[in-house]
Amino acid sequence: MGNLLYYAVVFLIIAVIAAFFGFGGVAGTAVEGARILFWVALALFVISAIVGFIRRA
Repeated sequence: MGNLLYYAVVFLIIAVIAAFFGFGGVAGTAVEGARILFWVALALFVISAIVGFIRRA
């Protein structure tokens, strides 16, 4: 899951740099990629936390 967050941050940095240089399309695409990766990582974290709590009980 750490890799997903890493790539989300990379996409976010690319989006900021692209927006700074005026590449709005690239920035928008990179932001959407970062957003999708962030939510996937969050969902996987929640699922793994629930499974961990169920196994303990």
